[in-house]
Amino acid sequence: MASTLELWNKVSALPAGKWTFTRMLCLKAPYFSSISPLFEELKPNSCKISIKKKRSVLNHIGTVHAIAMCNMAELAGGTMTEVTVPATHRWIPKGMTVEYLKKAETDLIAVATPVESHYDWDKAGEYLVNVDVLDQLNEKVFHATITMWISKKNNKKPRTFSRGFSLFCLYFLNGNAYLKIRPTTSPNCFTKLALL
Repeated sequence: MASTLELWNKVSALPAGKWTFTRMLCLKAPYFSSISPLFEELKPNSCKISIKKKRSVLNHIGTVHAIAMCNMAELAGGTMTEVTVPATHRWIPKGMTVEYLKKAETDLIAVATPVESHYDWDKAGEYLVNVDVLDQLNEKVFHATITMWISKKNNKKPRTFSRGFSLFCLYFLNGNAYLKIRPTTSPNCFTKLALL
């Protein structure tokens, strides 16, 4: 299964490729669809996504809702971290601090970058990501610092589950989850399903 960055590099160059990539990512994490994002740029140490100012992201005073900007920050920061962290490591968001700097009255773009561009991956610990949200006048309306927890992946044996007459085996390889199913009709036959 292709990594997130490989998928971006292949799909984004195609017609409607950025839209297609965004929809694929939102299938994996459906909540982000609520802001109708669009990936504009993705590479190690940088991610840019945009949203349109439309009714579904507005608050009661007609500006882009603060939580919509938090969603932008988490999506941009998380995806940037995903394509930056080595395949030997894993990450998870640990916390986020935000500042609402001014009313967000236009379409927006979120720019995520690491606080420390030359992070020491041999240490497990906190990895800080800055996310700035800019309006169409290129003025900062929102800032977030997201704390990601980085650790090395451990190479555990697959977990096996028995349900009824079938055997299920869930395992992880290179950041992807796989499910092996042994049907009861053919005990030596395994079916491998790649999960998004």
